[in-house]
Amino acid sequence: FIQMLRSAKKRDVLQLLRRAPEETRPFLLEAAVATQSVASLAALSDFLDFSQEPKPLLEKFLYAAAFSPRPSGELLHLILDKLDGKQLAPEIWETGIVAVGSLVGKLCQQKLCGLQQVVERGMETILRGLRGAEEEPKVVISLLALGNARLPETIPTLLEHAEDGPMAVTTAALSALQRFPTLLISSKVKQVMRRIFHQKRKSYDKTCRLAAAEILLDNHPLPMDVINILLATSEMETEVATFLLLKVQNRLH
Repeated sequence: FIQMLRSAKKRDVLQLLRRAPEETRPFLLEAAVATQSVASLAALSDFLDFSQEPKPLLEKFLYAAAFSPRPSGELLHLILDKLDGKQLAPEIWETGIVAVGSLVGKLCQQKLCGLQQVVERGMETILRGLRGAEEEPKVVISLLALGNARLPETIPTLLEHAEDGPMAVTTAALSALQRFPTLLISSKVKQVMRRIFHQKRKSYDKTCRLAAAEILLDNHPLPMDVINILLATSEMETEVATFLLLKVQNRLH
């Protein structure tokens, strides 16, 4: 079916989407996203109205885009155009921002960060949402999107939110940092993780401390970090201490 769509004209794909029974539209949307031909993306652009379409259908499209294994710059461009400057349902905006982060990350993994305009526009959309977020859930969603993108230049922003944010924000920022490769876990990142784990500036929830410890242990840990984490387990709950001990044992093996 996807091979057939690849040779179809925009007019034909658009008619297919508009005339299809409601129950088959999600399948057709996924197929059109997988095709990623100029014609199918143009048809999707005309077909999808983010202010009117049923939310499940829009979410299906955004999930299909986010999970696309080899997305194109044109697919990212389409989503950004649909999100830009519109009054959207909160759940659609949230899914859209997370999808943008996923597409940016995958394009860069394919060495296509050189599609400068669309990649930069994607990152600016996420960061603008983060700067303008007044409610904690919106901050969390933007941080998750940054975790999907995994761009080195966003690490300082993630560190700031990890150390200074409320629990949900700290958790989201640490979760995003855990997705970065070891090469990008610098001494500065480790310094912040130490302060969080050892609660140098304020108290942190145990899940946040565990995440900080994992980042330290999973990325070429220094002997002193391992020793200090082991010493700290004597003052922690049994389950948390056991988890960290097993983590250290696994690293030793």
